[in-house]
Amino acid sequence: MSVDYIVSSLPALAFGAPAPMTREAFDALAGNAADGPLEQWRDLETQLRNAVAEARGGARWKRPARGCSIYWKGRIAACFQEKDVAKRDELIDKVWWDAAGELVPPASPLGAGALAAYSVRLAIAEKRSGISKESGVAAFEKSLADANRKDTEK
Repeated sequence: MSVDYIVSSLPALAFGAPAPMTREAFDALAGNAADGPLEQWRDLETQLRNAVAEARGGARWKRPARGCSIYWKGRIAACFQEKDVAKRDELIDKVWWDAAGELVPPASPLGAGALAAYSVRLAIAEKRSGISKESGVAAFEKSLADANRKDTEK
């Protein structure tokens, strides 16, 4: 199956909307057709991670990356102006989402780059779909119960 056909048949993704398919379904459909551009993504992701490390004050954790990350560094720095940690995490995910668009060359909007961008964005959509007040409360209550159980065992 051609990459163009695969890309054009994928369900639409939108930031903040639930993931329209699972990672397993995507992998079964796409196979390894997006692997080439994912190498480009790894470098861009390293630039983003370096910008996050720098914004958190941990510049020593930066890794070597090719390319210029001034734009992404500015976007990440702007995210860290947000005091609400959950909102900041959402803003950072939006930067990652936007950065995935860099994988799609204008001359080939349905090629392997588009498939790689979809892969990255699907992972973000799946992550964001799992974040809710209810799941946060459940995780907190589980941690609290585990801590109380450990206290009573002592």
